[in-house]
Order: sequence, then C-alpha cells, then structure tokens
Amino acid sequence: MADYKTIKGTKIQNYTTDPDNPLTGQVWYNETDQVLKFSTGPLVDAWATGGDMNTARSQLGGAGTQTAALAFGGFPGTPGQPSTGITESYDGTSWTEVNDLNTGRQALTGVGTQTAALAFGGFATPPITFKAETESWNGTSWTEVNDLNTARYTFAGAGTQTSALAFGGPPFSALTESWNGTSWTEVNDLNTGRDALAGAGADNTSALAFGGETPAVTAATESWNGTSWTEVNDLNTARGFLAGAGTQTAALGFGGDLGPTGGTPEFFAGTETWNGTSWTEVNNLNTARRQLGGAGTQTAALAFGGSVPPITAATEEWGETGGNKTITSS
Repeated sequence: MADYKTIKGTKIQNYTTDPDNPLTGQVWYNETDQVLKFSTGPLVDAWATGGDMNTARSQLGGAGTQTAALAFGGFPGTPGQPSTGITESYDGTSWTEVNDLNTGRQALTGVGTQTAALAFGGFATPPITFKAETESWNGTSWTEVNDLNTARYTFAGAGTQTSALAFGGPPFSALTESWNGTSWTEVNDLNTGRDALAGAGADNTSALAFGGETPAVTAATESWNGTSWTEVNDLNTARGFLAGAGTQTAALGFGGDLGPTGGTPEFFAGTETWNGTSWTEVNNLNTARRQLGGAGTQTAALAFGGSVPPITAATEEWGETGGNKTITSS
C-alpha cells in the first residue's frame, strides 16, 4: 500500500485565517472558524443562472434589487395576443405571481423597489394604443396615478416611486419628464433623441441615459444633473433594446441588439460597467437577448425575460463569483 507521500496531491493544512492567495482547488482547515474550506479561484464579476419567471415575455418593466425584484407587463410572444399586465416578485431564488397591472401593456418602463415601484408608459395591443398611464405599486397592488404628459414606449427611466425621470421614446424622441411623486413635468430634452435606450439613476436629479436607436444603433451616453443633459463618454458597443441597472456614477448596461443584419436584429450578450467617467467591457450574459428587464445595482444586478428569440423566462444574476467556500457535510 502506497504511503501518503507517494500519492499525487497536497496535504490539507491548518490555518488560523484563510491563506492570502490560495490556489484554485486548494483545500485547508480554518482553525478559527473550525471549518474545512476550498478555493474556487479568484473573485470575478460574472452572470449566473437564477430562477426562471413563471411567464416568459419581452418588452417588460422591472424594479428592485437582485434579491428583491419586480417584473411587470410585457409581450407574451404570440402575434395578436394582448399585452400582459402580469406582475411577478423575485426573492433571490424564485418568482411568484402577484397582482396584475391595471393596464396590461408592453415596452413600458419601471423604477423603484419591490415594495414601492412605479410603472409608466408603453403600448397595449390589440389594437396598438400608446399609453401615458402611470401606476404605483405598494407591495400588494397597483394604483393608477397621474399620467405622463406624452404617451410613449420603448423609452427609459430612472429613480424611485416618488422621484423619477422618463426620457426618450419614438420617433427618436428627446423628451424628458420629471416625476415628483404626484405629477409629471416636462424638463430639458436629451441632446440625442432616441428610442430603445436604457437608463440608470437614483432619482429625478441624477440619471444616466445610454444606447438606443437614432434610427441607427448608438453608443451615446448622457448624464442628467437635475436641470440638463450632458454628453459623456460613449458605450464601447453601440446597441439598442438593452437594459440598465445602477446609478449615474456606477451603472451596468447589458444585452440588446446591434441593429439589423440582413433585416434581422443581431442579438447581443455584451455587458459594460460605468464608473462615472467611462465604460468598460466585462463578462457577457450567458444568453444573448434584447427587450429584457433589468434591476439592481452595478455590482449586484438582475436580467430577466426578453427575446432570444423566441421570448424567454430566463433570469441571470450579476455579481462576484469564485473566492473561498466552506465545505459542509451532509
């Protein structure tokens, strides 16, 4: 029988703290925590699979965080089928159906949290009817509140249930409206009119607009200071129908399409992170998609639904993976 020294591998060592730079696959015993641990490699930001939505759809709205999100409205994927008002709540593992929007619609925008969200704009079909309706979510049900001044769809938003911004929309619109918790007010336009863009931001005084179609896909990014928009550094990849998460100074842009190739949209999985000055390409979505929903922050985002094609219920979670894991016994 071979003794231990002749067996390929390394001895499991005891440490009072985790080693500073463990090798991928290294196993050790942490004497302080009294647990066996192993390293899955350096920490990196990447997308991981989450729980699927109950209803597959594209052109939906989203709000909340990675572990407490809301998805609402959208296109069920069958031509002639009415736009949906279905709302689902995500707990970090699975989606649960809750009360529907009062007005079923698609290509709408949402902001806020899982228990205090705002849904606005979009269009309903059949027949196609552009919507200015705004609805407020209290964690249980939707209530109709004051409409947008201009009905619009495939536009972007940022902010909270009581302090929001709506911007862009067709036909390549630059219109911007500010929400104070009671009503919408028209404010200064975007510098680049567009639809199919994404947004991020904390409230109606601090937002970021990026991507979209002008009608060609654009990489243009603009920053809002509560009064006006300023052009800042472009996305690395121009695209439309993408999603966004985060704030004016720490945002994430993901998915979308690169415009028509031979008359068919070229679906895109690319993800970029914004540091307040410039965009950096990072790890792609696992599934390329457009017209998807987004929620969360730059470091902990959620992507859900969209068109692959066809439409999908798939959810992906963005964040750090790797590092040191505890080995548990069953």
